[in-house]
Parts: sequence; C-alpha cells; structure tokens
Amino acid sequence: MLFMVTQSHKPEACPIDTGDPDVLIDKAAQGITVNGRWGDLPRHVIRYLVDADSVDAVQRFLDPEMKICTSSVAPVTERTVQK
Repeated sequence: MLFMVTQSHKPEACPIDTGDPDVLIDKAAQGITVNGRWGDLPRHVIRYLVDADSVDAVQRFLDPEMKICTSSVAPVTERTVQK
C-alpha cells in the first residue's frame, strides 16, 4: 500500500548539520520501499512516498524521528483522476 509521509521539524532540530536527512528514518525497516523523497528545506519539511506492507512497517520506518519531528501519514493511490 502506498503512503505519503510528511515530516516536519523545528529549525533547531534540523539534520542539515549531520549531512544526511536519513537520520530521521530507518532505511532498513522491513516491509518499506521508499519510492521518492522531496524536501521543502526553508519550511523544514520532508515528504516520502513509501510502499509499505503494513502500518507497523511505516511506524518502524519513522521510529528514529519520534523525538525530533512530527509526521502525518496518508494512504495514496497511483490511479489517475478521470475527467
């Protein structure tokens, strides 16, 4: 199932000094494939499109950010809108 994950963090918690925004996620979480990542850097927002086996897999993916970020998770579809 596809999910759009939107993470936001405060400027003082920004991972830019680590050189790697992946400190906010668990790339090795079982049951997750990251299909895309986009950053809105001035707003301190990162969006991920993930394919997940379960909601538990999404939670494991987001575990590293629990004390740094807030996230919203929404199921999405690849189906296009018919006119």
